[in-house]
Amino acid sequence: MLAHYRACKERHPDHLLFYRMGDFYEMFFEDAVQAAGALDITLTRRGKVGADEVPMAGVPVKAHEAYLERLIRKGFKVAICEQVEDPSEAKKRGGKTLVRREIVRLVTPGTLTEDTLLDARRHNYLAALAEAAGEMALAWLDMSTGDFAVEPVAPPEVAACLARLDPGELLLPDRLLQRPDLFETFRDWKTALTPLPSSRFDSSNAKARLQSLYGVGTLDAFGDFGRAEHAACGAVVDYVELTQQGRLPRLAPPRRMSRGGSLAVDAATRRNLELTRTLTGERRGSLLDAIDRTVAGAGARLLAEWLSAPLTDAAAINARLDAVGWFVEGERIRTDLRAALRRCPDVERALSRLSVGRGGPRDLAAVRDALRLAAELRALLEQAADAGLAGLPDTLAAAARDLGHHAQLVDRLSRVLGPDLPLLARDGGFVASGYAAELDELRTLRDDSRRLVAELQGRYARETGVSGLKVRHNNVLGYFVETNAANAPKLQADSRFIHRQTLASAMRFGTVELGDLESRIAQAADRAMALELELFETLVKDVEARADEIARAAGALARLDVAAALGELAVEQNHVRPRIDDGLGFRIVGGRHPVVEAALTREGKPFVANDCALGEDAGRLWLVTGPNMAGKSTFLRQNALIALMAQMGAFVPAAEAEIGVVDRLFSRVGAADDLARGRSTFMVEMVEAAAILNQATERSLVILDEIGRGTATFDGLSIAWACVEHLHEANRCRALFATHYHELTSLAGRLPRLALRTMRVKEWQGDVVFLHEVAEGAADRSYGIHVGRLAGLPAAVVARAEEVLKLLESGDQGNAVARLAEDLPLFAAARKAPPKPAQPDGFAEPAASPALDALAALNPDELTPRAALDALYRLKELAGRS
Repeated sequence: MLAHYRACKERHPDHLLFYRMGDFYEMFFEDAVQAAGALDITLTRRGKVGADEVPMAGVPVKAHEAYLERLIRKGFKVAICEQVEDPSEAKKRGGKTLVRREIVRLVTPGTLTEDTLLDARRHNYLAALAEAAGEMALAWLDMSTGDFAVEPVAPPEVAACLARLDPGELLLPDRLLQRPDLFETFRDWKTALTPLPSSRFDSSNAKARLQSLYGVGTLDAFGDFGRAEHAACGAVVDYVELTQQGRLPRLAPPRRMSRGGSLAVDAATRRNLELTRTLTGERRGSLLDAIDRTVAGAGARLLAEWLSAPLTDAAAINARLDAVGWFVEGERIRTDLRAALRRCPDVERALSRLSVGRGGPRDLAAVRDALRLAAELRALLEQAADAGLAGLPDTLAAAARDLGHHAQLVDRLSRVLGPDLPLLARDGGFVASGYAAELDELRTLRDDSRRLVAELQGRYARETGVSGLKVRHNNVLGYFVETNAANAPKLQADSRFIHRQTLASAMRFGTVELGDLESRIAQAADRAMALELELFETLVKDVEARADEIARAAGALARLDVAAALGELAVEQNHVRPRIDDGLGFRIVGGRHPVVEAALTREGKPFVANDCALGEDAGRLWLVTGPNMAGKSTFLRQNALIALMAQMGAFVPAAEAEIGVVDRLFSRVGAADDLARGRSTFMVEMVEAAAILNQATERSLVILDEIGRGTATFDGLSIAWACVEHLHEANRCRALFATHYHELTSLAGRLPRLALRTMRVKEWQGDVVFLHEVAEGAADRSYGIHVGRLAGLPAAVVARAEEVLKLLESGDQGNAVARLAEDLPLFAAARKAPPKPAQPDGFAEPAASPALDALAALNPDELTPRAALDALYRLKELAGRS
């Protein structure tokens, strides 16, 4: 057994080996040590190899998925070696024959299908990056749904594409690991990388593999694929076939995504804007969390896909908006459809599990229920159109057609499947009573064995006149008739009873009838199970025969869920339909930040809406000044998020919105270091700024916040100054540039498309009120010391900071710094009093004057009339005391 274990392990050295032994999957040697540590399970010993004991650890077969989940999340891959014959068959071969075992599956992060291992509201992509003929391509599929796509990419675009997909596993030829221009990208995906021999990415073999898979002579019907795209797609399919040990799931034909077909958002921008996850890695608090109103898993996955890859085709965007608008107008149909969709099972994943042999009766029920729901929704859509709503938009009409007609399959599944379904077919009991007469008879025999035996015992007692006669069972004799020694002669005289065993106080007999009943009872359970499994396989084949139609219906259900959910969001949050065209305009009236607004609403606070107009007339580059906490970052982010939502096909949080399609979105907001790469906060800022200035086009939207703040004042100002000029003159993009460098406002005099905006602040009785409103003009102060006071800085620090600020603002910074240096340390209480100068003879030391001290402490420019009058009375009082 250990020899066989080692042979299996040698074939998959980078996988933990789950080796089936009875009711457990056992691991040995180093696998056992690693698994015990990762799973916190007991590490034991079993047998020896030479003088060394063999480490062993195991997990129960019935609970193995929970352990698999933990291992996969910790970065392990697992090979499952299953018993493929009954132990009783092995015994027939004689001796200590090994039960035949085979590796039936390789479990990796990108090839999961079980619901317990997957997030129902997220895709789990397996991606492959390939290079051929000087070009690169990225292919990806979700094995749990069959979704399959490919896109040509250039090396600088790889990082952004991977950030968009967030694959669970990334395949690549080992030679690509040596490309210097991809080192940084691969570093970010180190835990997901699966390097493979370059031979698995051969484009010619890949093309042939794809043609064989889809039964076609050419792939032209699926798209104009290049060699790199063939290689990437072929590698994905080859890897799935390898991990599933030759059994491929249903895979949709690969969709070719055109370069530039979706809004490009790099990894830094996705992180800064917290699109699908916050900076801490949580879904809660992200934009996706704030806008998700879907009610089914497939709809949630599609919404995340739309948000991750907004469109750049105005016509396609408006088609989506038409569907959302139809649900906004139709409250009744929206409510009814969403109520129905709440009952929708995840048919995409059920179909995938059935196609790879890991499905069960509940997956068949999911197909049945989803297809039944499809007919219900098609009727709802038709009724809504008849009830006076505007005609179905094209996208919804296409969805209605894709829902299809599946009455025959639904009827068959409904008649076969019973009400209480087990998870696995081998557990039995899933076929409805009354469907198969032979199965019902076998079940009766199996389940009513006690009653049948009792009836036979009663008949024997009546016919022989032995009232104490009993029919019993043990593992040696099976079923037998037992009576006491006094009544034994009566049974011996009856030819039906055959003597089996004599005990001190009883005798045991058998009958042909009892033997036949025993045989039928013993076989009934096995035969009933065999019949049920035959029916299950027949149903699976029926489903697989219509897999493409079922997949289309599943896709239609997801699209309806997303459109209705976005309609619900628009009504609930008072969102408006954006006007999308191919121009270069960007006009937002009363824009709001969807995530911040939701948080404020929960606290019962209002959100202050703001306008934004970027274009040739209004200024395509806004320079936004104002203090911290006044809302600059929120204003910048909300406009980026509004553009994203609009181009994904959603209504937006604004009173009005007109947006010319954005090709790339860039964001440099916030501060973070990257110590793993040896990058300081300022270096990260410069890297991200460099990417923006090198890649932004006239169609791009850029938001930049506080460029240059991580270095010396004049260095930072110089960098920010040059960045503004480059955005205006070279990139010529629509941009929002927030800064504390008020000196930059002087650029408005010579950059014609630069507009000045500031965050409004109100000063009242020595305090500062942030209004969170954007207005024309520029700020003249940053109010940083006030923010420090709000944050809880000690009063002495705040007072000293104000003194230092006044000296620095006096105009002569060189002398001011010198004076400050002489005045150190900062706190008067800690200062050592300097020696008093000697007084000339005849002069007395002047007496201390509280009035003069109080007068010296006054700042007339900061006094209100009432405060000045109070101060005057105070001085008079102090002078009187003197």
